[in-house]
Amino acid sequence: MKIESHRDLAVWQRAIEMTIATYELTSRFPREEVYGLATQLRRAGVSVASNIAEGYGRGSRGEYKQFLGMARGSNLELQTQLLIAKRLRLGDPMKIDRAEVLSGEVSKMLVSLLRKLGNSRQLH
Repeated sequence: MKIESHRDLAVWQRAIEMTIATYELTSRFPREEVYGLATQLRRAGVSVASNIAEGYGRGSRGEYKQFLGMARGSNLELQTQLLIAKRLRLGDPMKIDRAEVLSGEVSKMLVSLLRKLGNSRQLH
């Protein structure tokens, strides 16, 4: 399949799924978390897909890699926040697991894409 837009990228599509899963998870958080962890989770999720799209639209390989790196960082932030939510027993455990699985997939896809683009730094 020919990539004509960021919407054609499998990693962007998966990041959107992950963000929707995060919103579904946080919609049932306690009221006192509306401006706390719920907001942080949502922002991190949105940031992943947004950085993938923005990087794709920048037009240079260097900037694309930079934005993919930011997406990777936001994804790791999301993973950290999901762990905190799990340990605090906030939200449905099955929804947390779903978001964690999607985040793990996005992580692998981002690392793979960065390697294909010739990232000179070590990725772990």
